[in-house]
Amino acid sequence: MPRFLEAIEDVFGATLFYYAVSPLLKIAAALVVVLTLIAYLTLAERKILGFLQVRVGPNRVGPWGLFQPIADVAKLLVKEDIVPQQAIKWAFVLGPCLVVGPALVILAVIPFGPSADVTGGMGWHIADVNVGLLFVLAMATIGVYGLILGGWGSNSKFSLLGGLRSAAQMISYEVPQGLALVVPLLMAGTMSLNGIVEAQHEQGVWFVFKYLPLGLAAFFVYFVAGVAET
Repeated sequence: MPRFLEAIEDVFGATLFYYAVSPLLKIAAALVVVLTLIAYLTLAERKILGFLQVRVGPNRVGPWGLFQPIADVAKLLVKEDIVPQQAIKWAFVLGPCLVVGPALVILAVIPFGPSADVTGGMGWHIADVNVGLLFVLAMATIGVYGLILGGWGSNSKFSLLGGLRSAAQMISYEVPQGLALVVPLLMAGTMSLNGIVEAQHEQGVWFVFKYLPLGLAAFFVYFVAGVAET
């Protein structure tokens, strides 16, 4: 265990560190890394679009516009939260939360490294769920309810129709996604994401290239469905 984690464990005690402090530290680290990555992928997209359209792109904040995501976050935090007068407020607010929240919760079961005793005896994951694959599918499905609830909460028939259309699109793509995930499940013999990663390590091959073309076809189907769904 790194020394700074040992120091934190000495302060809080082994039990409290294992069950509370260590998970909170890993949740904070995962959110910081993922949200920062999303912000700069957005910046990269805007830069690439600018290049393709023969224009400069974001270049006002920081050198070469590298601090543009920070400015975008600051602008987002100070913007007024406008709720239409005729809207059902609780549903209008809860809808986006049901879309974003489950997507972030999925990070809890994703292993970011080996499951060795490196962070308070819990490994480089927040939670080792024995049905992690099913958990990912379940959390991804909750976003459908957020779309419908947001469309209904706006109290507009056009928004409701748009929400239902988007929900139908997401549900239709979840079917091939679920079928594609059956392939690594059968190869590893477990629904735990940690178990699937460890099985690939023990067998010495990424499942995409095992039993060709089955693994490659499943990867392609899941990738296309995931991109189309979002």
